[in-house]
Amino acid sequence: MQTAKAFWTLAPGEGALREEQLEPLSGQVTIQTLFSGVSRGTESLVFHGQVPATEYQRMRAPFQAGNFPFPVKYGYASVGRVVEGPERLRGQTVFCLHPHQDVYQVPETWVHPLPAGVPPERAVLAANLETAINGLWDSGASLGDRIAVVGLGVVGLLVAWLARQIPGTRVTGLDVRSERHIAAEALGVGFQPLSGPDDALADDHDVVFHCSGHPAGLATALSMSGVEARVVEMSWYGNRPVSVPLGEAFHARRLQLISSQVGTLPATRRSRWTHRQRLALALNLLNDPALDALISGESRFSDWPTRARDVLAGGADTLCHRLRYPAADE
Repeated sequence: MQTAKAFWTLAPGEGALREEQLEPLSGQVTIQTLFSGVSRGTESLVFHGQVPATEYQRMRAPFQAGNFPFPVKYGYASVGRVVEGPERLRGQTVFCLHPHQDVYQVPETWVHPLPAGVPPERAVLAANLETAINGLWDSGASLGDRIAVVGLGVVGLLVAWLARQIPGTRVTGLDVRSERHIAAEALGVGFQPLSGPDDALADDHDVVFHCSGHPAGLATALSMSGVEARVVEMSWYGNRPVSVPLGEAFHARRLQLISSQVGTLPATRRSRWTHRQRLALALNLLNDPALDALISGESRFSDWPTRARDVLAGGADTLCHRLRYPAADE
């Protein structure tokens, strides 16, 4: 029997490390965690008890323990070292969709060895990059498109980074936080600060992604969309009501407003791609050192119960916050 420590959310804004026993199981690999990534948007909603009851089942993460709203063990961006398992995996550094925990066991089919050139510190971005890939697929963005991304959190920045690699595209990221220009420039993405409706760009865009998590950002995204443009809504609001401006020129411009969510592959890819293949793609794309600009801070795992309140606060200027485990220093 091995003892593990995991982070649990116990009440709104309150978390703690809990111990649990791991029983040896056949067909399982044991992972000693090096780093895990905090996906601020979703994990903030979980931490503050804002997951709506209608989504309790759909929102369950792989290997989640407990039930919404509380107590719950949540998270899905873990990078660790295989310490027990098949010879071909033992000693390898892998990514796994698992909550924040220092050691855990999963079936070997759930682990993804990191490609050469992708350090474990950066691999915590894999789950967010999967979301961005899905968003690009949903958008149908193509050669020469004029693309805007409203909201430059981790997902928004990754969407913009992917989009600018499509030949001939013009990609602009917009955010109310002017300091986000630093990460945007590191990724080669044009930046436009947003302080009010008058800052919105011209309505000539072929594709607009909304990633800000705020209803006002969606209104901005709609205002920038050209005739018959596609607006991809990538924000998830939990149990907050959202007012969408579908009057004015929405119908006259024949805009398309579609949702994108990583849990389901787009219909155009479903017959040829699996979730595992999509994650493998994300891991391979993480070989760009520029992506390190998306890691905005790091905490020791042991300190996370006290740090979580600040990092997951609504006004926090956080991109990806990384948790560092003792095994990373061995």
